Amino acid sequence: MKKLFLLLLITSISFAQNANRNYLSHSWKNNLLEVKTNDGTYRIKAYSNKIVETSFIPNSEVFNPNSHAVIKTQEKINATVSKTDSSISLVTNNITVVINKSPFRITYSNKGKVLLSEKNGYIKKDSTEVLQFNLDNSEVLFGGGARALGMNRRGNRLALYNRAHYGYETRAELMNFCIPLVLSSKLYAVHFDNAAIGHLDLDSKKNNTLEYETISGRKTYQVIVGDTWEDLVANYTDLTGKQPMPARWTLGNFSSRFGYHTQEEVEKTINRFNSDGIPVDAIILDLYWFGKTVQGTMGNLEWDKDQFPNPEKMIADLKAKGVKTILITEPFILTTSSKWKEAVDKKILVTDKSGKPATWDFYFGNTSVVDIFKPEGNQWFWNVYKRLINQGVGGMWGDLGEPEVFPSKAMTAAGKADEVHNIYGHNWAKLIADGYKRDFPNQRPFILMRAGYSGSQRFGMMPWSGDVSRSWGGLQSQMEIAMQMGMQGMAYMHSDLGGFAGDYFDNELYLRWLQYGVFNPIFRPHAQEDVASEVAYKDVHTKAKAKKAVELRYQLMPYNYTLAFDNNQKGTPLMRPLFFEEPTNEKLLNEKESYLWGNAFLVKPITKSGVTSTEVYFPKSNNWFDFYTGKKYNAGSTETVKVEETAIPTFVRGGSFVPMIETIQNTSKYSVDNFNLHFYFDETVKTSTGKLYNDNGETPQAFEKGQYEILNFNSNNNGKELVLKLTSTVGKNYLSSDKTVSVLIHNIKAKRILVNGQEMVFKTFNEPLQIPVEWKKGTTSEIKIEY
Repeated sequence: MKKLFLLLLITSISFAQNANRNYLSHSWKNNLLEVKTNDGTYRIKAYSNKIVETSFIPNSEVFNPNSHAVIKTQEKINATVSKTDSSISLVTNNITVVINKSPFRITYSNKGKVLLSEKNGYIKKDSTEVLQFNLDNSEVLFGGGARALGMNRRGNRLALYNRAHYGYETRAELMNFCIPLVLSSKLYAVHFDNAAIGHLDLDSKKNNTLEYETISGRKTYQVIVGDTWEDLVANYTDLTGKQPMPARWTLGNFSSRFGYHTQEEVEKTINRFNSDGIPVDAIILDLYWFGKTVQGTMGNLEWDKDQFPNPEKMIADLKAKGVKTILITEPFILTTSSKWKEAVDKKILVTDKSGKPATWDFYFGNTSVVDIFKPEGNQWFWNVYKRLINQGVGGMWGDLGEPEVFPSKAMTAAGKADEVHNIYGHNWAKLIADGYKRDFPNQRPFILMRAGYSGSQRFGMMPWSGDVSRSWGGLQSQMEIAMQMGMQGMAYMHSDLGGFAGDYFDNELYLRWLQYGVFNPIFRPHAQEDVASEVAYKDVHTKAKAKKAVELRYQLMPYNYTLAFDNNQKGTPLMRPLFFEEPTNEKLLNEKESYLWGNAFLVKPITKSGVTSTEVYFPKSNNWFDFYTGKKYNAGSTETVKVEETAIPTFVRGGSFVPMIETIQNTSKYSVDNFNLHFYFDETVKTSTGKLYNDNGETPQAFEKGQYEILNFNSNNNGKELVLKLTSTVGKNYLSSDKTVSVLIHNIKAKRILVNGQEMVFKTFNEPLQIPVEWKKGTTSEIKIEY
């Protein structure tokens, strides 16, 4: 039967590969299939049943085994190789790779479904090298990093050269994160495992062709498959690394602008948040912390003591209020900076061909850049961070890490500028993450950066979408960018809430952006200082409305922190496209505004002015309930919903558990010893589950160290009686405590209620039904409701 399938697979693919490529021989040894041809050798190995890697090594080259993206080791699987007179086949439980001898071609399938095949395969051009594949005419393509192109990126030729796009709105073909990864609606992905600059052509010529083109480097790619979208993303993040758990405060509100000029201004700002009762967890200092002027001071990387006379005291005072201090840093050392002579003397800068520091002009001045690929440069830069962390700084902002200007003439210890350009931000984040592990092993780092590469998530990078226009057009592109990056492993992609670039003043836009930010990985208003970005500096009416958004963000902290845990363990994005729910619904493949926030929430941001109603599609897997009014919407329906100025349309899946807390001033006050558990009853849902993940919010790898608890929630509904059970899983090194839980059950008309076997007597059964539960640690609490 297997031979028949392989024969059908071979004959069903009519795409010829390079006509001049001829099969010579093959070998299968140590789980590596080598296929020799007249112009080079293919190396094919299975990392797992769902990931296969293929490398082509031209006859003139030696295989380079080093990957900047991949960290996975080969699993022990039952991969087999078989041969016929016309073909060789590598077979795993999922992926089958068929190499046809004549005409030579390679085809990939998943459980009998053909995914893609090499077209001309490897092609050498005058100045570039190409890997070329066949596509079928129906598949929708995603990936390529952070872009604003529409969800379906097919038809575009995308440059792979990290570059900022200042003030972009609804279209941005090239941005700060160029990831050489393509995902298909056929539930496979192709990752091109090479860091050098190039292009990714997603069928721009309309001839069903996918091309990866590069100036140099590895001709290696991985084909990844999944049974679902979640599975596909999980497999990709198995390959390139999972995001570490962020510190809990990371999910709070940030005070940020470009920028705070003085210590007095910083302290005044936080005092204003506190006096207005607006929750805040961190304040971010832009480049004025090391210089009075924007130009001429970059690279000082020392406190300007005229403007910040006692930074240690400032940081300590803020910390006592539960507020972290985060500082901007850049890799550029200007020739006018106080660190220039030291950088030259210690030989930590990139060089020109003569070995002297390479210099060039850009907006901030005449500059060079730290060679982070050189051990001395890496250590020098880390020593800067180490000093700041010892002063009490709670997080690091890495800006301009594309690098923003990095001419081809520059040389690094790892190669020419164009060979390492796209991995500069990636390795910069690694530098900081490695330093924390080594010197501050009990802290979870916060690393805010606007440039990275495949796998940057494993260093804890918090990516943001760059200098977006402060306009409705700028807001309209943000959901697409965040969803696409979540699919590519970078699940914390977020935006400068309110918009960054320009002096456009519109409080409606500001509020809509913040309302979207509530259901966003990071809640960080930020902007140029022409218009205040901080909630605390808004007029009294706007401030009151914005404060409600911030408060809701904090009330959702238990739910959001649990999403962070799921991402850490499985790679699951926090923001998920609707087609994750319905992968065969073609209409959803282009949906770029509505999205799922975790499993429980459906969110529809408002991205235009004056909107009073909007159309929402409700996925067919469940009924949905308005988060604010409780109104029910049927599964699979499209409805026009009313839009209020106080919130964006938000809906909860029937059968969902949503753990929440009361508003706190910041996460230093966080506790789930007393929390609210909302359950959205739907008579059509027979069983459902939910959970709340909890640890101290600080210790790296707390789960792996057994320093955690998971509160598990389960529902069973037989049509007459609803039973909710609360159980817990406690790590071996975690001291759990009794819990006071207010269980709020929506959409149910109760006749009789029993809690742990004891009947509860209520004068009236209000909506939602609110049931107090004293939950002793190590026990199961049970609620029975007859309805």
